Amino acid sequence: MKKTYKIEVDCAACADKIELAAQKTEGVAAATVSFMTQKMKVEFTDGADVDAVMQQVLKNCKKVEDDCEIFL
Repeated sequence: MKKTYKIEVDCAACADKIELAAQKTEGVAAATVSFMTQKMKVEFTDGADVDAVMQQVLKNCKKVEDDCEIFL
C-alpha cells in the first residue's frame, strides 16, 4: 500500500534527514520526501498497521529534525 502525506520541513537537507529516518522505520518498504512539494510518499510492507507505522515514522523523524511535521 502507498500513501502520500503533507509535511512541513524547512530545507532540502532536513527533508533528506527525515526521508532516511522514515526509510529505516519498521513497516516501511520505501519512503521519499519532496522539499519542493512538501510531501512524503510512503510504501508500506504487506500486513503493516499503517497508523502505527506512521506514528513511529513521526517519532523517528522528530529525533533527527525536531521541527518537522507530518500531517497524519
